[in-house]
Order: sequence, then structure tokens, then C-alpha cells
Amino acid sequence: MRAVRIVTGMGLLAALLVPAQATAEPVAPRPLNLVLDGRSFTLDDAFAILGGRPVAARIAPSAQATMARTRAGALAALKDGQRVYGWNQALGPLKDRPLTPEQAEQFQRNVLRSHAAGVGEPLRDDVARLALIVKANQMARGRYGVRPDVPQRLLALVNAGVVPLMPQIGSLGTGDLQPQAAAGLAAIGEEAPVRYGGEEGPASALLPKAGLPAGFTLQAGEALPIVSGSTVVAALLMDAVRRATVLAGQAEGALALFMEATRAEQGALDARTHKERHIPEENAVAARLRAMVAGSGWMTEEGRKRLDPEHFEPRVQDAVSVRAAPHILAGLRHELADARRTLVREANSATSNPLVFRKKQGAGYEFVMGGNWDASIMGHLADSMNAEIADVAVLSQELSGRLLSPRWSYGLPPNLAGGTPGLNSGMVQAQTVAAALIPELQVRATPAGTLSRPVKDGQEDHNTMAMASARHLHENLDRLEVVLAVQYLMAAQGIDLIAEKMAGLPLGPAARALHAELRRHVAPLGADRYLTPDLERVVALVRGGRLLPPGAPLP
Repeated sequence: MRAVRIVTGMGLLAALLVPAQATAEPVAPRPLNLVLDGRSFTLDDAFAILGGRPVAARIAPSAQATMARTRAGALAALKDGQRVYGWNQALGPLKDRPLTPEQAEQFQRNVLRSHAAGVGEPLRDDVARLALIVKANQMARGRYGVRPDVPQRLLALVNAGVVPLMPQIGSLGTGDLQPQAAAGLAAIGEEAPVRYGGEEGPASALLPKAGLPAGFTLQAGEALPIVSGSTVVAALLMDAVRRATVLAGQAEGALALFMEATRAEQGALDARTHKERHIPEENAVAARLRAMVAGSGWMTEEGRKRLDPEHFEPRVQDAVSVRAAPHILAGLRHELADARRTLVREANSATSNPLVFRKKQGAGYEFVMGGNWDASIMGHLADSMNAEIADVAVLSQELSGRLLSPRWSYGLPPNLAGGTPGLNSGMVQAQTVAAALIPELQVRATPAGTLSRPVKDGQEDHNTMAMASARHLHENLDRLEVVLAVQYLMAAQGIDLIAEKMAGLPLGPAARALHAELRRHVAPLGADRYLTPDLERVVALVRGGRLLPPGAPLP
């Protein structure tokens, strides 16, 4: 779901929860009509699918014609005697075993059956749909040698609302074999489970309910392109980019709210400093932060004097976690930009093995066997994004920890306790929630892409482990949502606790908007109370993109 921007101009402080405004009946989103040609798929298309938008997809007529020509050329190459992996030769360690034309149809079913060995939670429905559409788009390039009927069958499932249950555990990032084989079995109408209309059951039973033919026969060479290629990793990484983009914006908003609560120096946001680093993403982060705190009276000498005028001394500079925050947050933006470029390229590339090309010399087509299914680059990108996600989480936890200490927060009440500190313990244990997640984030940020191991009798002796990288990345995105929620909850409390002393001084526009949105759902903490519901409400706000500040980029 696309994040909802916050409307500015709401009241600053609210002692009581404000009921949500009544909203009109939601309007059903317009279907996304995709005509796939293997060249034009965009991340906007992917994000719309991941956001739950209904999809009607088909293969472009020009792509169908290209696929038909390639198919005819591939079959002619087999008749000319070329021995081809997965077509007239077996797979993996059995690659040297020949197959007769009479065995071709059974071999396609066997490929899917033998490779559908994954376990664990299935992919989310929207990720599974996206994986099928990306696979169909890659087939539309006309390099796989499959009939146009094959990608159209995959799209028929998507268009009818049938979702194959694709287990996440088993893939080594060397083709995503297990989850894609499960989708292939569902497409041909075997017993693999699918979801349709709120019901789960074998494809053989549910495809007819969806108005689809119960069976579909694959011909020579058409099973391997379904399982080969790292399409599931690509879909998961697209989803991670979408989620991380929203969280990156909310991390910037949480920083702005923290800076207001601690009346931070603005010098670290000076455009001249960031321009000297020559990092576009850093310049953009600093510019957004400057806009968020523009006009703040809290982040001034006058604001810093208010809590203890008699003992005030000018603050020379803030801690590293504040001064370096634009650099740290820019690191995530930089990785997201790299991932976007890679994923557009991936979605519009032929990533199977073998591929079919026109001969370099003479007429006809030939098969070329290689390693285009390899997911190393995507896996390493997932690892790099995960490192940045962990670093943003560490920063957020450090900032929320500073809010507990009067010395580190420059005079906020200890533990952010309302009423009498000591009698009330405040938010110390809410901050502990964030601290408890940091080691988990750091462990899951260990790059799985460095942990290759040989399998299959040495035939697959280098594996990218990209699926593990993608799964760890999503787990850490879940954790970052909670860590940022803690920072938001505590920064808003810090603002409430000193608002009286800061009377007459305005907050910057982002802090006003974010604080007001928080206070629509969670009241300020006076005397100690049960805090789990408060934190869970703020986690839900972060998860739904409700704390994305004005001006933050959307996916």
C-alpha cells in the first residue's frame, strides 16, 4: 500500500486521543492493464501490484510472434542434433543422460515435481503475483524457446485471482527452483496448493472454480524456464525497495522530531557541508531535513535557553548520532537507488538457462548454455540494503536512548516520565524494546552472499544464497518498523513534557504534522500506564506509512 502523506497544520499538542474522522466509502482501484513485451516493465508497475492493485496482464502480440519464431528455431536446432540441457538432456548431476522425444512431456512434469521440494511460509500473495508477472515478462523476450501459451497460462492465474502457494525455504539463489516449481505445478493443474476466493486447496480442484482449464500440458523444454532464473528473489527485492523507501522517509521524520525535542543545532544540516561530499542522496536528505525544521523556534539559542536559563551555555555541537545522521540516512537512499536500477534491468532480461539465439553465422537458431539465472548481484544488493537498514536501526535506537537521559537530552525529564520521576518510571522500558531488537538486526545483517556452499554432486558448486539475503532483509524491515516506532513515541513525549516552557516558540512544519498525527492515536504519557498498546499503535502507523513526513519521496 502506498504511504499516506500527513496533512500539515494540525494542532500542536493534544492531551486526549482524537477520534479518526469519518471517511467516504473507499473507491475500488482501477485495474492495472499490463501488456508485456519483455522490455517495458517498470518499478511503478511492480509497486502497483505489491500495493494490491488488481491486474489484467497479457503478452504483447509482437512478443508472441517473436516467441513463436524462437520456438520453431529451437525445435529445428534439436532436430539438427544439438544436445541441450533440460531439453533432450537431463538436469543437474544427471545432465549427461539423454532424453528421447517420447519422454519430453513426462520429463516436464517430473522436473516440476522433483524441484517442488520447498517448505516454510509461502510468499505473500502480492509477491507471488509479481513473481509470476515478472517471469512472464522475461519469457516475452523470446529467448527461452517456450510457446507463448506458457507465459499466458501463468498470467491466466494472475488475472483469475489464483495465487500459487510458493514456499520460501529451499532456494539457494541459483534459480529459485523450489518456489517457482510450486507455481509451475499449480499452473499445469497438479496437486500443488493455491489460494482462490478465500479458499486454499489443490490447483486441480480450484482452477476450474476460477474458470480456468483444469490442466495444461508443457512441451519439450518448457518446464526448466519456469524454474530457472531468480524471479522470486527479484520480486522480494522489489517489495523490500518499496518498504524500505517508506521507512527511509519515516526515519528522516523521526530524526526531525528528535531534533526538535532536544533543541538540536542546525549547523549539521548546512547545505555547504553536504555539497562538499558530492553525494546526491546526502544532499537530498539534508535538504528535506532543513525543510522539516524550517522556522523552528525550538532549535534556536532562545529555545535552548528555555529549560534552564540561569545555567545556559551555548552548545558547540551535538553528538555524532545527530551530526552524522544525514550521512547515515543517505547510505540507505544510495543503496535503494542502486537496487532500483538493477531491478528494472532484471525484470526486462532473459535469466534462464539455456537461452536461444539466432546463429552468429548462417541461418537458424542455436542454444547457448550459461549462468544467466545467477542472483549474485541481487543477493549482494539485498545484503548491502540490509546493512544500511541495520545501521538506520542502530541510529534510531541511539537517538531514543539519548531521550532518556537529562544530560544527553539537554534537560528532558529523566526516563521521559510524566508526573513525578521515581514514582513514575516513564518510557525506559519502551526504549528497551528497541535495544532488544538491535542484536537481532545485526545478526540478520550478516551477508548471506558470502556463505556459498557446493551442492548437487559439485554441479552447482557456487550458490548465491540470495533467497536467504532477501528473507533476512524483510525480517529486518519488520524490526526497523518497531525501532522507529519507539523513537517516534519517545520524541513526541519529549516534546509534550517541555511544551509549557517552550510556549510561544513554534515547531518546524514536519514536527507539527508528525506530532499531531501521533496524538490522534496515542495520548501523552502522564502517570505510568500499560505501554504495550501505545507502542503497538505507533508500530501500526509506521507499518502503514502514516508517519511519512511531507515532501518525503514515495516508492
